[in-house]
Amino acid sequence: ETSSRKVLKVFRAKPYEFDLVISDMTMPKMTGDVLAEEIKTIRAEVPIILCTGYSEKMTPARAKALGIKAVVMKPAVVEEIAGTIRKVLDQTTKD
Repeated sequence: ETSSRKVLKVFRAKPYEFDLVISDMTMPKMTGDVLAEEIKTIRAEVPIILCTGYSEKMTPARAKALGIKAVVMKPAVVEEIAGTIRKVLDQTTKD
């Protein structure tokens, strides 16, 4: 889904149907960091990966404070995203 508001609505309806959430930082109406905060209020343990092209808007410290497990800088290649997903899911099963 490409609408952050629709994603939030679907997640709110079935929060345990998701193993992972991947979001872009820059989206209309609700940015990725705000979406992450909303998702975490519904289900705090769900891992979130955020994609961004602007490192000054999402620092590692801010991502950690929001409970975001990883930040992928754009442009990203498929292998990088796949590796990040694997790392986050492996880390989540250990926690």
